[in-house]
Order: sequence, then structure tokens, then C-alpha cells
Amino acid sequence: MTSPRRLLSLALAAPLSLATAACGDEAEGAPEGDVIAPIAAPEGQNWGETVAVSDADGYVLGNPDAPLKLVEYASHTCGGCANFAATGKPGIEEYVATGVLSFEQRNLVRDPIDLTIATLVRCGPEENMQILSDQAWENLSATFASVDQNSAAYEAAGNMPVDQRFIQIAQAAGLIDFFAARGLSADQQRQCLSDTETIERIANNSAEQSEELAINSTPTFLLNGRKLDVSSWDQLEPILQRAGARRE
Repeated sequence: MTSPRRLLSLALAAPLSLATAACGDEAEGAPEGDVIAPIAAPEGQNWGETVAVSDADGYVLGNPDAPLKLVEYASHTCGGCANFAATGKPGIEEYVATGVLSFEQRNLVRDPIDLTIATLVRCGPEENMQILSDQAWENLSATFASVDQNSAAYEAAGNMPVDQRFIQIAQAAGLIDFFAARGLSADQQRQCLSDTETIERIANNSAEQSEELAINSTPTFLLNGRKLDVSSWDQLEPILQRAGARRE
């Protein structure tokens, strides 16, 4: 795992080798139980639109008091995470709608592009974070292609002051235009990408939680605090069902 200081100061190298990250840790077990009855959202609310930032600086979708709490540690330059966003998120949203399951996305930062995207998806309203993350994963191949095409500008970012570095990375990766088309103005993005305090916090939280929880691969899932030995939706869904979750 790259240290926060290294993420902020390294001479940048092309991240294409990170497109397929290693997956899976030794399982510590998963909860099992009877089917849990749906839990209604407060009047006028919808669990699928309820988002909060957790004490771990993750973004929680759904009932904050859900009996089943699913956490994903993800990297924005991880092909496995991109695959889960495409294949698993629709099913996750159906379980979240019941109020029985909440889904929290946390960062496991691997490289400067990952940190840049992690900063940008947090730049707007809280409820947009996971939506923008999924769209960025869908665009991952195009992001890598832009970095290849603009490799000189990307590498030059490593010599720039920190408050300018991630703006340069975003420009080289085609991210400024990408997120501008999704509601984040270029000026808003540049302001977020020059906020070194926030960027350092994202990197530090990633490093500290990775060490504390022994998480070194993405995607890694935890259910009610227990690490799961799965990396795909078809492996994860049966575990949710055994724990008592059902779709509406």
C-alpha cells in the first residue's frame, strides 16, 4: 500500500497495471439468521436516497440503523471494483430499499489517479458520491487511455506543488471534462483538487484503515464488521441472504 506522503509527493508513473487489482482476503465469517422483515423509511423519505458520511469517512447509502451493514473498500483504478459497480450495485440498491441493509463505500487508495477521482466524487452533494463513483468506474478504460495519450503532462504533475498537482492529473486523465458533464463545474473541481487538507485526509484514512483492518486488496467487503472472502456479486448475494436480507 502506498503511504499518504508517497501519494502526495511521488514522481507519477502510469497506473495501467492497477486496472485489475488483487481480490480476496481470508474470511473471518459472516452472520447468519432468519429473514429480517422490511423496515419502513420515515414518512417522506426513501432509503435509496438516504446518504450519510460515517465516522470512518465512508458514504453510507440506506437506513443508518440497518441490522445488516455492508462495507466495500474500493479503489477507483481497480477493474474488479468497476466490475462490481456494474454487476452488483443494482442488486445492492434493491436490498437497501428494504431498510434491512445499508451499503457503505470507503476508499482504499492505490495511486494518484485513484486519489484524484476519490476527491472529485466527494466534491458535490453527499448523495452524488456513489453515483459519480459508479460512472467513473464505467469510464475507467477511457481514463487510462487519456493518461497514455497525455503521459508527459501526467508525469510532469509529480513536480508541481501539491495544491496544483491533482488538478494537473485530472486534466491529463480527461477527468475535468468528464465530471463537468455530470454537474461539477471546472472551477468547482479545481477548488476541490487544490484542497490539500481534504486530499490528505482521504489518503490518511485509507492508510490507517487498511493497516487496522488488514485490508490490502480491492474490492474487499465487510458485513457487520466481518471480512468476507468474496470479490463478486454472485458470491456476495448468497451471504446477504443467509444473513436475513431479501429483496422487495
